[in-house]
Amino acid sequence: MATLQDFRDERLRKLAEIRALGIDPYPAATRRDINIGEITANFATHENKTVIVTGRIVGIRKFGKLAFIVLKDFSGEIQLFLRDGEVAELNAAAGLLGLKELPLLDSGDFIEATGEVMKTKTGEISVAARELRLLAKAIRPMPNAYDGFTNKEERMRRRYIDMNINEDVRARFVRRSKFWQATRDFLNKNEFIEINTPVLEHTTGGADANPFMTHMDALDQDFYLRISHELPLKRLIGAGYERVYDIGPRFRNENYSDEHLPEHVAMEWYAAYWDWNDGMKFMEEMYKYILQETFGTLKFKIRDFEIDMGTEWEIKNYSDLIKENYNIDVYNVNLEEVQRALADNKLEVEKNDSIPRGIDKLWKAIRATIGGPIWVINEPKFLSPLAKTADDGVSAERFHPIIAGTELGNGFSELNDPQDQLARFVEQQKMRDAGDNEAQMLDIDFVEMLEYGMPPACGWGHSERVFWIFEGVTAREGVPFPQLRREIDTVTRAIYPNVELD
Repeated sequence: MATLQDFRDERLRKLAEIRALGIDPYPAATRRDINIGEITANFATHENKTVIVTGRIVGIRKFGKLAFIVLKDFSGEIQLFLRDGEVAELNAAAGLLGLKELPLLDSGDFIEATGEVMKTKTGEISVAARELRLLAKAIRPMPNAYDGFTNKEERMRRRYIDMNINEDVRARFVRRSKFWQATRDFLNKNEFIEINTPVLEHTTGGADANPFMTHMDALDQDFYLRISHELPLKRLIGAGYERVYDIGPRFRNENYSDEHLPEHVAMEWYAAYWDWNDGMKFMEEMYKYILQETFGTLKFKIRDFEIDMGTEWEIKNYSDLIKENYNIDVYNVNLEEVQRALADNKLEVEKNDSIPRGIDKLWKAIRATIGGPIWVINEPKFLSPLAKTADDGVSAERFHPIIAGTELGNGFSELNDPQDQLARFVEQQKMRDAGDNEAQMLDIDFVEMLEYGMPPACGWGHSERVFWIFEGVTAREGVPFPQLRREIDTVTRAIYPNVELD
């Protein structure tokens, strides 16, 4: 059975023969004047017209003086019809290959074809090629040419192959692009301004997460990769902007799961003179707009849940849900009671558990049973160090959307009292000093900004997990190039024996 090395060696032989003919196998210029999909979608408009198409060869058949090549670009596939005597012969100066040189081409090669649009006797839309140019010689065949491509690890490592041979994977990232474009469109239409904020921060905050650390040689100081966009955006509200947002990567040094990645894209917006009620109304409309633009529907089957995003959203109180499920008053409970509830419900109990962390675990178990869409409001203040205190004095004006058993965003009326904010930062720093690596850092510069004054505001953030959930894929499947442990396979090492790969 032929191996990858065998296929590669044969293609290298063809490559050498092409060069010997005086043909440049990797020219810079192409003359394409139409996409394949435009031809197949509007045949009557283009019939009998001369076109120049380009793409990757996905199949070659030769029958005596006739040959057929299936050509594919991003927009679709089309057949090239080649007849002896009608295709220009070899012309090295013009970069043309003739029908006699067809055996030097393989599936995977990129070519350019000039010819008339027509239909064959069987009714197949085709281009009757008069000229063929090689644009790029592929020296490795697509995996399905020799042993298939179904191994998940291999698909993730060579996603460029996965997207070539699995149309659904390639289409997924078109939808992902539409998701973020719709997000921008909706925010821009509502007078928000996109302002990019730093990825490297002296003090990182805005979320409960363990950060990555790096070192900047120019300043000879350590920096953190941001875990949230929040604090810089709120500084902009303090600077006089009234509606701002940022879309970009954030980094959380945590484990992989079906819903989490250490690196992912997220969006946050902040609006001056809004409160959480304004935020909830706005986000219901924003979800509808984005999902309709991305998927063309508001009805979804996600896991075991039937979700209709067009329905009226329910509103549930956080403490009521905890009380109903565990008979715990989140505002009057000790750590022993929390740990007992965790153990009774077969949830993880850890030595460094605190009341906030334990309550959060209990909440996540409830969350997994909720289909939604619902808003969960009034989360305890001790779980919301950046949110404004509600009228009851113990909860925060915070709102979460729960959809298909998961939390798909986070919003609140922003805390703008500098003394209250400092006190909460101090409490978070105590938790951090006690061993909670996800507790928030004390950011004194942010407190100083609040002392200069920040107007009432509402803020919101969600990650691309929203897309993954409605797309129906895991986190790794939902990004084009997920991080994996670095490995170099034995075949690659054998092919490049004189190259230092480690």
